[in-house]
Amino acid sequence: MKQALGTIAACAALLAYGAAHAATDGTAAAGGSRLDDVLARGTLRVCTTGDYRPYSYYRADGTFEGIDIDMAESLAHSLGVKAEYVKTSWPNLTADFVAKCDIAVGGVSTTLERQKHAFFTAPYMTDGKTPIVRCADAGKYQTIAQIDQPGTRVIVNPGGTNALFAKQHFTRANVTVYPDNVTIFPQILDGRADVMVTDASETLLQQKLNPGLCSVHPDQPFQFGEKAYMVPRGDVVFQQYVDQWLHLTRATGEFQAISDKWLK
Repeated sequence: MKQALGTIAACAALLAYGAAHAATDGTAAAGGSRLDDVLARGTLRVCTTGDYRPYSYYRADGTFEGIDIDMAESLAHSLGVKAEYVKTSWPNLTADFVAKCDIAVGGVSTTLERQKHAFFTAPYMTDGKTPIVRCADAGKYQTIAQIDQPGTRVIVNPGGTNALFAKQHFTRANVTVYPDNVTIFPQILDGRADVMVTDASETLLQQKLNPGLCSVHPDQPFQFGEKAYMVPRGDVVFQQYVDQWLHLTRATGEFQAISDKWLK
């Protein structure tokens, strides 16, 4: 009898443990998936900052464009729904995503801090932080130590992984937080700043858009980074759908064609 009661108690404890952990799984715990919600709603709510070429850019006419915007349209098309965009900012990206969106796109770097609040899809790009400077100064700013000097004016946009990198590595340089990631690069070109450290893929595009600026060793960035899409935490069904769609776009060449469209 004691053994039977012990077995029942153990089973009850296991059930309670499972229920408690299921309750932390977001939408999955409610008995459904965001996939079902999106299909029923007829819209895919997409959070994006709109200030990060070539991934996401907010145009003057109120529309978005870029690699990840075309990819979001592809994902919505695969679901038979319409993409609906929610403009956010890097400081507010995670909070806005959790409250308002089904997916977050736009050159989002995978971080453990973001992983606390969301799941990531499989990465679609490997990237890393590297400097962009006036071409005449490229030889001066090859290393973190060369940049982190009292006479160096480092410029950075707020709220994302660029700001985190600057805070961690530039303790002696003069670091300025500049609010607009769209017009930040001309600040270097015009002599108001010396260096920005951002994702290598962004520096390669910005040196094309701003002749006179040069990306410094983009093939050997300072650290390892990946870009992926944010999806709701705990919703494995939706995550697997987006991962499978992403896999197919890469296998069929759709992703490469979209990337080439914006990078070449």
